[in-house]
Amino acid sequence: MSSPLRLQKYLAQCGIASRRRAEELMAAGRIAVDGVIVKEMGTQVVPGKNRVTFDGKPVEAKEQLVYFLLNKPKGYVTTLSDPQGRPIVTSLIKTCEARLFPVGRLDLDTEGALILTNDGEFAQKIQHPSHGIDKTYEALVKGCPHKDKIALLQRGILLEEKMTSPAAVSIVAHAGRNCLMQIIIHEGRKRQVKKMFAFIGHPVLHLKRTAYGKLSLGRMALGDYRQLNPSELNKIFL
Repeated sequence: MSSPLRLQKYLAQCGIASRRRAEELMAAGRIAVDGVIVKEMGTQVVPGKNRVTFDGKPVEAKEQLVYFLLNKPKGYVTTLSDPQGRPIVTSLIKTCEARLFPVGRLDLDTEGALILTNDGEFAQKIQHPSHGIDKTYEALVKGCPHKDKIALLQRGILLEEKMTSPAAVSIVAHAGRNCLMQIIIHEGRKRQVKKMFAFIGHPVLHLKRTAYGKLSLGRMALGDYRQLNPSELNKIFL
């Protein structure tokens, strides 16, 4: 539960008025708490528990918009609930009381960069195809694709009766008989990266998203997260 606040501070946080003006409104009998007019300046309220009204209309706190970058581990679902009882990604964010939701999705067995926010307009902007946000993945694939197969993915392939957009695909490293690939796409089709590599006969053994636009995970450990500032948010659209 939220901590108690002085009523005039709560009114200011809700955008009703400055603290001084809020005190004037209280003195004028225009503020009520749980249906009772309140004029005492020391009155405290608990947001979410007490019902505060201004001229009879409910006063609601403005939720601050927040943005987090999470390095999602395997085993977490990118939904807000799960009928099978599997853990959800929002449970990993321990330092924020806002009602966060993930932007887009990552499969249960896929790791990596995932943005969580309470800003629906921002989330829609990231996911809308018109903005063409690049998403970078590292995929450990079975075997090592020939350059002709890589060129197929680069040009676009017919996947489920629809062509994929051109992708940036390259070999990062050899891992025994397998290869670590980097692929950059700006679409958000379900399990797209896995389906693309399966199409050329090199199924994905492990998948990790490493960046949105120019916003990368860097050295963040699995399960770690950090709050993003405005300059970092701008990197997503570069």
